[in-house]
Amino acid sequence: MAFDPRAETGIPTEPVGSMPRPSTLQEAYAAYDEGKIDKAALEQEQEAAVKDTIDRYESTGATIISDGEQRWSSFATYPITDTLAGTGLAPSLGPGGQFFAIFADGHGRQLPKLERGPFEYQNYAADSLKKSIAYAKKPMKQAVIAPSMLALLYPLKDPVDGYSREDFEAKLIDECEKDIRDAFAAGAARVSVDFTEGRLATREDPRNPWTGAGLLPHFIELNNRVMARFSPEERTNIGIHTCPGGDRDSVHSADVPYNNLLPEMFTINAGYFLIQLASEREKDPVYESIGKNIRTDADGVTQMAYIGVINPGNPRVEGAQEVADRLVRAADFIPKEQLGSTDDCGFSPFSIDEKPNHGSPDFARDVAFQKIKNRVDGTKMAAEKLGVG
Repeated sequence: MAFDPRAETGIPTEPVGSMPRPSTLQEAYAAYDEGKIDKAALEQEQEAAVKDTIDRYESTGATIISDGEQRWSSFATYPITDTLAGTGLAPSLGPGGQFFAIFADGHGRQLPKLERGPFEYQNYAADSLKKSIAYAKKPMKQAVIAPSMLALLYPLKDPVDGYSREDFEAKLIDECEKDIRDAFAAGAARVSVDFTEGRLATREDPRNPWTGAGLLPHFIELNNRVMARFSPEERTNIGIHTCPGGDRDSVHSADVPYNNLLPEMFTINAGYFLIQLASEREKDPVYESIGKNIRTDADGVTQMAYIGVINPGNPRVEGAQEVADRLVRAADFIPKEQLGSTDDCGFSPFSIDEKPNHGSPDFARDVAFQKIKNRVDGTKMAAEKLGVG
């Protein structure tokens, strides 16, 4: 039977993807990079973390869950490397690529760079999902990385000998399509595409040259080339996620006006959008922009806006009533039939994440599951208030 996102909550609600990895798993990643444990020992810790994640997710009452990306190096690099330090890096890549982002607290996350062709994924999101779905009683979603993020692997100015940017991006589109299709084939009820670079593309950070290169239109084009591979029925269950980043409880582009992104973002022919909003200072203008730009016919599909009602970077747990109030307010601007709820971002998009505002990744993990429970409960309350479902 097809997954009905409204069945239990009236207003649909869905996570973004990642959860904080337990301290024991983060320590195992570091030990594996240092050669102190083998891959089998790392995988044992990953498996234990996945089982615990799914058990705790299902206890929140969530209608759809994820495995928390416990087996991934990061939301962006899972197809190309086993760890953030570069162990298991794809053979066409080398170290020292562009910084994906420099965060507000001053730390950065650097990508590898393409050194030669051909490019191809060496891991797919479905590889993890196939292992995780056996533990789940609830429907599962799967996040995948956007082609626009991995396009940053190609050097900004210097061409790669014998491998043009056009050839690289054509292969990238093929690989992203396969990533999505394989996830559905493995049993995912929904697949969302992480597009956190979208807002950052309009920031023009002098420390990070690609952000000043006017790449947003090209990013939109790359994502739409992927969407064009899918029917309207398929795209109903394919989403786009946007946020100002999230790592070590810091962000990379919260200062960028949302209207620099939203009108363009909704031209992507996806079925739904997961939009950071709980941590946004001025919410009404963003609600208004969403309501103005969301489409009822995006190449055959009516778009849905899942607004962020939970801030993963703040250890304060939002109450269910607070969640409900945010959704009810959003419905003043966004048609309630096109409204859903989500978390602002994944709770820990990188596998090594100290979570300084929380004090420890283990505490952050406990907080995250309580926040998810309140998101689910608050969404039900809002649906009753709005007469949805």
